[in-house]
Amino acid sequence: MSLLKCARPLPLRASQISVRHAATNAQVTDPTNTQREVIRRMLYPPNVRTGPSPTGTWRPDVALALQRAIPSAQAHKTIERAWKLYQRHLRKKRDEELQRKFECMKRAMQELEEIDPALFKEANRREDPRARSVAEMEMLKTCSNAEKRAIESRVRGIFPRELRVPTDTPSKEGWSHDWKPFNRPL
Repeated sequence: MSLLKCARPLPLRASQISVRHAATNAQVTDPTNTQREVIRRMLYPPNVRTGPSPTGTWRPDVALALQRAIPSAQAHKTIERAWKLYQRHLRKKRDEELQRKFECMKRAMQELEEIDPALFKEANRREDPRARSVAEMEMLKTCSNAEKRAIESRVRGIFPRELRVPTDTPSKEGWSHDWKPFNRPL
């Protein structure tokens, strides 16, 4: 006898929502008032279900379907282990791809070092984003406050903030014809 047939099936039950009752006013429960009865049935549907709902949100055979799909705890653990193995394989492929990209980048940097050492040194130079050159400091003295804020907030190597994403419609303020880009010594 197999282990799956030996294992005792777990009882799975679909929980029922508690019954909601409308007010028992004589006017509401009057059988001749069909409009109120229709509204009451729409607002307070009965909880006695004999068949599946048309939208598929409730199925009377869900417990049986789950029991057929996963007959035992051992089958459930097997499925869990298979899923973890699959995730591990995906992670391993991702790590191998990252390692391959890193090796390609390393080879490209070695080749750059052999071809042009000055360019290699410039590409790998660490720069303090807060440091300013003498020319920049002199230029900051002559700038307005808005220009100073724009220059000081600009971090080298990052996309400039003053360049906006192109849009299909103009801004609400219209086009600023007096705007001129800041002269930045890099």
